[in-house]
Amino acid sequence: MYRLMIVEDEMIERMVLKKMLQKKFGEDCVIYEARNGIEAVELFRKEDIQIIILDIGMPGMNGIQAAEIMRKEDSRCCLIFLTAYDRFDYAKKAISIRAMEYILKPYSQKEVISVVEEALRVTNDWNGHGKKAIQNEAGEQKELMEEETDLNSSRLSVMASMVMEYIKSNFMNEISMSETARAIGYSEPYFCKMFKQQFGQSFTSYLAEYRVGEAKKMLEQPNVNVKEIGVRVGYADNNYFTKVFKRLEGLNPSEYRMNKLKELQS
Repeated sequence: MYRLMIVEDEMIERMVLKKMLQKKFGEDCVIYEARNGIEAVELFRKEDIQIIILDIGMPGMNGIQAAEIMRKEDSRCCLIFLTAYDRFDYAKKAISIRAMEYILKPYSQKEVISVVEEALRVTNDWNGHGKKAIQNEAGEQKELMEEETDLNSSRLSVMASMVMEYIKSNFMNEISMSETARAIGYSEPYFCKMFKQQFGQSFTSYLAEYRVGEAKKMLEQPNVNVKEIGVRVGYADNNYFTKVFKRLEGLNPSEYRMNKLKELQS
């Protein structure tokens, strides 16, 4: 049986999450509960917990502090943050302690179950590694490489969340790939490689698509001046904004608005 712990100070939130996980994983998991970070660390040590789902904002010892202790004591435990705190510094800290995922509330049942399924798979792989290591050193090296790939994948997932949050908060300003890389604490070459691997396109292309997406929302509001929209989505030069918009949408901002108005009238 796998050992999973929910760390949440809100009783109703804890009960709802436990009920959901028991329904899906009850036959495979023993599910423990802790009301704060201090209880969580004590239970973690006593029961040798393998998978931990933590809230961040808790009295006494918060989720980040508790997770740091657990990570130092067990490099293989799976840490999953489930929190209402949409803060850049918390997401960055989650990367440093190799969290598997950073999920924002309100979460969907599908999202949480998917992450827990992955945690169970990773935990199972680690257990398999321990048994095979005694028999075959080559098998040990292979599994270590596979687990490192899993950890890297988890880091990429958290980093991607940080990048999206940074762009969401700063797209209206003049930002660049190098500035974004510095903001989340990575070198530009590594960031560039990570970004293409995770998003399948360059940072510049992603930013342009995001800005145009925001511009389209504004264009659907008749009271917003078309000439102001470019500046509001990060393009100081209105001609350049129009060029980018037309390249991605096939028509200029004014034409896009006219089409939307016609759709509403028909």
